[in-house]
Amino acid sequence: MDVGDQQTRLTARSVLADDGATAAVVITGDPGIGKTTAWFDVVDTARAQGFRVLAARPVPTESVLPFASLADLLGDIAHDMSSELPDPQRIAIDRALLRIDTTAGVTDRRAVSAGFLAIVERLAATSPVLVAIDDLQWLDAPTRSVIGFAARRFSDRVRLVCAVRSDDFAVGAGWLETSRPGALVRVELGPLDRTALHRVLAARFGRTFTLSTVARIHWISGGNPFYAIELALSSGSWVNDASFPGTLVELVADRIDAIAQEGREVLFVAACVAEPTVGLVARVLDLTTTEVDRRVDDLESDGILAVDGSRLRFDHPLFARGVYAGADPGRRRAMHRRLADVVEQPELRARHLALAATGSDEQAVTALDVAADLARRRGAPDTAAELLGLALRLGGDTPGRRIVLAQDHFNAGDIAQARELLDDLVTRTDTGVHRVAALGLLAVVRMFDDSLDDALDLLGQALALEDGASPVRAELLIAQAFAFANSQRVDAGVRSADDAVELARRIARADLESRALGMRTTLRFMRGDGLDTIGLRRAIETESRAPGVPIAFRPRAQHAILSAWVGDLDIGRSGLEAMRRECAEHGEEIELAFIAFHAAIIDIWRGDLGAARREAAQMAERARQLGGEMPEFVARTIGAMASAYAGVAEPARRDALAALEVARRWGSSTLSDWPRTVLGFLEVSTGRHENALDILAPMIADIRADPGTIEIITASFLPDAIEALVHLGRLDEADELTGMLERAGRRHDRAWTLAVGSRCRSAVSAARGDLPAALAAGTGALTAHARLAMPFELARTQLVVGEVHRRARHKEQAASLLAEARTTFSALGGALWAARADEAIARVGVGARSTDALTPSEQRVAELAAAGMINRDIASALFISPKTVEANLARIYRKFGIHSRAELGARIGSI
Repeated sequence: MDVGDQQTRLTARSVLADDGATAAVVITGDPGIGKTTAWFDVVDTARAQGFRVLAARPVPTESVLPFASLADLLGDIAHDMSSELPDPQRIAIDRALLRIDTTAGVTDRRAVSAGFLAIVERLAATSPVLVAIDDLQWLDAPTRSVIGFAARRFSDRVRLVCAVRSDDFAVGAGWLETSRPGALVRVELGPLDRTALHRVLAARFGRTFTLSTVARIHWISGGNPFYAIELALSSGSWVNDASFPGTLVELVADRIDAIAQEGREVLFVAACVAEPTVGLVARVLDLTTTEVDRRVDDLESDGILAVDGSRLRFDHPLFARGVYAGADPGRRRAMHRRLADVVEQPELRARHLALAATGSDEQAVTALDVAADLARRRGAPDTAAELLGLALRLGGDTPGRRIVLAQDHFNAGDIAQARELLDDLVTRTDTGVHRVAALGLLAVVRMFDDSLDDALDLLGQALALEDGASPVRAELLIAQAFAFANSQRVDAGVRSADDAVELARRIARADLESRALGMRTTLRFMRGDGLDTIGLRRAIETESRAPGVPIAFRPRAQHAILSAWVGDLDIGRSGLEAMRRECAEHGEEIELAFIAFHAAIIDIWRGDLGAARREAAQMAERARQLGGEMPEFVARTIGAMASAYAGVAEPARRDALAALEVARRWGSSTLSDWPRTVLGFLEVSTGRHENALDILAPMIADIRADPGTIEIITASFLPDAIEALVHLGRLDEADELTGMLERAGRRHDRAWTLAVGSRCRSAVSAARGDLPAALAAGTGALTAHARLAMPFELARTQLVVGEVHRRARHKEQAASLLAEARTTFSALGGALWAARADEAIARVGVGARSTDALTPSEQRVAELAAAGMINRDIASALFISPKTVEANLARIYRKFGIHSRAELGARIGSI
């Protein structure tokens, strides 16, 4: 069949092009315009070009069945492919498709999404893949979520083609996004001209039509090919009859009315069910399958119904709609009652009971509860929400169901609907367990959506009502501890965590004790109490994975970040990568923001600015896909950090200010410290010290009020503030803050605090003119750095100590330290600080170093490399990054005029 002009076909087929410029095509148009034909044209072309095609053609009645279209897409995929997936994904896929029992627990739909993506990408490793979905507007909600997740992550080897009615584009396809902006193309099919329409009619009927007949059909149908064919099929001399059907709907109704009664009975059953089969129709109508086959044969000959194996499908969705709409309400209710007795799936039985009811119906409500629970366990919270919504309208409107319904909406990503339900319930419910549950859930929604202050208020109300020894109270206390900590009320957070630990032990809930211990350990560290290794170890040992627990509440994630905070950067980074893999396996996309945030910070500390930039770029894309305050805050903050350390000032400033505004809207003073820290560092980097102090003033005041909280995670801004004070001659203030750093370093023996504290002491002493004290402090700083794998910080210390040596007229020592700092800043990509090192080197006033002479850092790297150590081990031994090792070796090879480690060994051996 003709699908429009050649250019339209070529545009639709562009999704198959090798250049990958088009990742997805959405074909749109009016009903009957030829979308499915155009869709088939792309599918057939893809198969001819060697694509593996995963196809689904949902119908209106299937849109109520969870994962119906996912089953179609994966229908011909070998079972052993899903068996190769990680366990969380494999189990989730099998439960979603009802391959295994679903009563063992609740399936996380995010794991279903991740599993589907993994299967498609494995297929794409051997041949390109086309995911093809016709009538996208009727995709069931759980499958829509899976496709939305996967489409944003498909590689260039995977393409997508969909068809959707123009009127339904915003709702039916507006959620669809590709991994690259601009890679989705919409192809709008318009009416056919007379010539194209004549080709359609001639192909369908095997004969040509007169020009006047074609003109008449074209005028009546408006160029719609389906309408034109139905007109040609209609009986009578319609060309000269003024009583021809005035609309396509009327024409379809006339066509159905012309079918014999026994055929219309089959059509009515097929129009009322999600997956009509010959056997189902036979059971409903009390016929033999042979009799149904005979009736179906007639309908297939009439071009109304098609047979695909044992499954029945209307030739066009308009026929199904016409059949259903043409039956009076009483007949439809009677059919749904009959179908409720015949169908086996609980979701379908519950829907038929609901559609058969005329008012309150206890049997239907009970069935809907069962069906919603099953949908939830299969990982379809949106379907569960739809079923519970029906239950509410049929006499099941209770506070308990509304709370569960709100939880389903929240888990399905519909935060606005969840809030509306919970706000209403909190307003209407004064006391009791339901009010506590509503307050607690609403607090979680607000905490991760838009307002920590409101969340704390709601948690306080819930705890005032739930004053007994219950698991609910323990969970509320853990959430309250987290909210307090992110509102800069760490002491209050620790008290809540203490109460949660005591309560969890009293009620013998090891899972809750684990989360409470992890939260308490983290918050006590932030308060300055040091690291409770015993408590953290117990939290990890008793941790059990439970669905819906935020990653910030999980002890293994807390262990990763705490390891980094005490200086074990590699342990912290590897721990975060393990958590990232786990989140990916479970499809926990939103939790990746937490990992990206802390991973980028650790990357910067380790001197891997490239990794931090990649983390920021990926998070920016993820924030665009996810929406919401938290993803945007993380993307903006780590983007600002990466840019600031690379010396790209304006993007850093823009992102930091945007992150600061997000934190302000969210009500988190703790989170606002991060963009402030970035802005302060940026101003110090560019020599704008007054601006730096203005930005950091609130944080300096907090530290002065409670200096016991100084750790790298709470006070990483402090060395920048001290440097700004020194440059402005405010030495008493600088001395005060430096003393706080030094005491904090000695109290917990933290390498970072000791190193930067001594660096600041060296700068303060030098500014006072006490060069011997400055040199002693500088030596102490360099010694502390030997325990600290933070090359950017080491280079900053070398810059300060080199300047002190210059003032003491130790030109060789100054030149060596400054050259090392310059080398490190350049290797890391820190342009602003490399320039500062150049200026300092120029002030030393000695001749340039011989190009053949190795710096002390290069000498150490050369000796270890010549001894046979690999780059990673050299980096570990010297507390520098592997990239810094590579940069040093490149310069060593250039200076010596060699090209291999064997030559390096010979050269070093001869020195």
